[in-house]
Amino acid sequence: MKLQISRWGNSLAVRLPVDCLKSAGLTEGDTIEAEITPGGEILLRPNVQFDRTSLLKRLEKLHEKIPVSPSVIDQLRRANRY
Repeated sequence: MKLQISRWGNSLAVRLPVDCLKSAGLTEGDTIEAEITPGGEILLRPNVQFDRTSLLKRLEKLHEKIPVSPSVIDQLRRANRY
């Protein structure tokens, strides 16, 4: 995606298209981290702050996908290997 650098007051700015922001999960007012690589590339990353509620929701969804297997301890006890 090609973007144009434009003057914004005494600074220069790049406008990010709405599709780009939606794909990154960003909305107006969010903050991002900017990094310049040794090769001169500009990397923009969402500044994700720790949100315990959303983390727990994601863990619950992940837990639902994990298959339940027989207990290893019960298997060892039956085999008298402990």
